[in-house]
Amino acid sequence: MGCSEAAMDAPDSLDQEEQHLNANHLGDISCTTFNILAPIYKRLNSERRESDFREYWLSRNECILERLLHLKSSIICLQEFWVGNEELVGMYEKRLTDAGYVTYKLARTNNRGDGLLTAVHQNHFQVLNYKELLFNDFGDRVAQILHVKLVVHFSQKRSVDIEKEALIVNTHLLFPHNSSFCFPRLQQVYKILQYIRSYCEECQIPPVPIILCGDWNGSKKGHVYKFLRSQGFVSSYDIAHHYTDSDEDAHKWVSHLNHRGNLCGVDFIWLYNPNNHRKPMNQSFMEAVLGNIKSHLFKVSIEGTESLHLLKTSQKVRSYITYSQFSQTLTELGIPSHPLYGCSIEEIKALWDHVDTDRDGVIDFSHLDQSQRTLNLHQLFWQREEDSEEPAWRETLPNISNNATTIGFNVKNAFLFPPEVERGIWPENYSLSDHAHLTVEFSLVRLQCY
Repeated sequence: MGCSEAAMDAPDSLDQEEQHLNANHLGDISCTTFNILAPIYKRLNSERRESDFREYWLSRNECILERLLHLKSSIICLQEFWVGNEELVGMYEKRLTDAGYVTYKLARTNNRGDGLLTAVHQNHFQVLNYKELLFNDFGDRVAQILHVKLVVHFSQKRSVDIEKEALIVNTHLLFPHNSSFCFPRLQQVYKILQYIRSYCEECQIPPVPIILCGDWNGSKKGHVYKFLRSQGFVSSYDIAHHYTDSDEDAHKWVSHLNHRGNLCGVDFIWLYNPNNHRKPMNQSFMEAVLGNIKSHLFKVSIEGTESLHLLKTSQKVRSYITYSQFSQTLTELGIPSHPLYGCSIEEIKALWDHVDTDRDGVIDFSHLDQSQRTLNLHQLFWQREEDSEEPAWRETLPNISNNATTIGFNVKNAFLFPPEVERGIWPENYSLSDHAHLTVEFSLVRLQCY
């Protein structure tokens, strides 16, 4: 396989006059995220994998490396990196190290064979700390967290009291094989954000920007997307292209042709600036889980209510549900009571408290007939979110002040490769991976935190 794809130039940067350079602009960095399709997963036919043929996987990964080195991104986050093959690992580490990067790799748990690789360029970052987060769930997923300091050179006047630290996260979430996988995927994101908060508190780190990279295995219409939005994160690609959270904009671009033959946009570089508005994390997580339950209930109401314990009827019409019945229903919806793979007892109790608003220990709907009962349950599990305002979509340009003390990131440009995917088209001649790669260019700015 030739590397003609890798030699294609990236889109030109925005003209300098359009960069809005001013006294608060401190420089630029870039970030690329790419699921490079591990050879152990790439099927050549129904029986053989690419990993069986060295010349195939070696040639393809050489082309991937050429592409990455051509981009010269400050941050490189790779998923499905074949950590189990020493030759491939050595090739990546040598080429990236020679190009000025420091690299970190992390295998998925239980010897899955693939994992993550994160590389940061030493001209742009000094790594202060590196952490590995093992979800220890049935998907054996992991995350890498890098605490970095930006290598930027200011004049003496401009450098006074400016925090230059940031957090970089690389992860690959569980694939949603069916709707019951939504909760563990939400839990994976929740664990990342909880870990970040605990780390910052333990190390007494001031508010810093956060970049979350990876294959999120979910689109803009999913609950993971809504949860991250409620936590103040924005999709860098959508910001750069002025796309909103609306359903109309949800399919403007794609980044993955999955094993089912579906085109979807699942690769994101999320940005959080420390002056962005965010909801309380626990409340936001409860709303996301309840939204997941609502989706299940809607599906059940279409397929028939008899399959769900909470909605079952007998000769005597049930007029209420109890906590025990509620817990059993969560299990039937794919949200088991398990400290690793599902809700803890405390989390199930928190969900119950969220819907049992009058605190009488039951949810009463005796005045409703069966058809209204199903609708009432939808409203019950979603009412809290409908009553609260969704976070407004806004540009990432921070609220700048001459007295600002923290560096933030402003989305300057973003592009997907191959470029056809930006129009929702998957080119037949693209062979680097079953994912497109996403690159975002950021401007460094001073911002005021509140």
